[in-house]
Amino acid sequence: MTTNDSGSAAKPPAKDPWDLPDVSGLTVGVLGGTGPQGRGLAYRFARAGQKVIIGSRAADRAQTAADELGHGIEGADNAECARRSDVVIVAVPWDGHAKTLESLRDELTGKLVIDCVNPLGFDKKGAYALKPEEGSAAEQAAALLPESRVTAAFHHLSAVLLQDEAIEEIDTDVLVLGEARADTDLVQALAGRIPGMRGIFAGRLRNAHQVESLVANLISVNRRYKAHAGLRTTDV
Repeated sequence: MTTNDSGSAAKPPAKDPWDLPDVSGLTVGVLGGTGPQGRGLAYRFARAGQKVIIGSRAADRAQTAADELGHGIEGADNAECARRSDVVIVAVPWDGHAKTLESLRDELTGKLVIDCVNPLGFDKKGAYALKPEEGSAAEQAAALLPESRVTAAFHHLSAVLLQDEAIEEIDTDVLVLGEARADTDLVQALAGRIPGMRGIFAGRLRNAHQVESLVANLISVNRRYKAHAGLRTTDV
């Protein structure tokens, strides 16, 4: 056995942070896939060659959205979507977040769950962040789904750009949060399947609140500059 001068075993080399797994064979389910964000993510992943299932409370509504998007996307009710998917993206409205996840606890057991929900309020001054009791939407998901592998990502994407068929690349980074490196690596790899997009590890779930809250700032940016702003992380 090779040892260093102190007599302990030599440490293996640090893992390359860009050495990400092949996720091309995974089926991606999108809960809330009939809403703007869910439709946009479903379209981009399917266009990149990923198998995608849209979930909705009503299977016929999900199938209608799937037919409109094309690219082999399928529609199903939320429970079937969760059962048939390897990775499940939660893109439901904040006010239905807890109820939806509670109802799917069994179907999501053992699944990699990616929460992209942003708890926001709106008044005459614009958008502002809400603070869930658990700390964030992602932490609420983790509390409600103790047998799932919960991560957080895809918060800062423009639904308009995602759904625009004329746009070839989505020029943005995706901040990815989670407790296990194997899980966040998978999410980063999924983000990288979409041309122009890059997944960046941004910490554990306890840091999700500020990531979710930043969407309120981006909404202000977009309103002022008539834009669809995203994020880029420098020097990484």
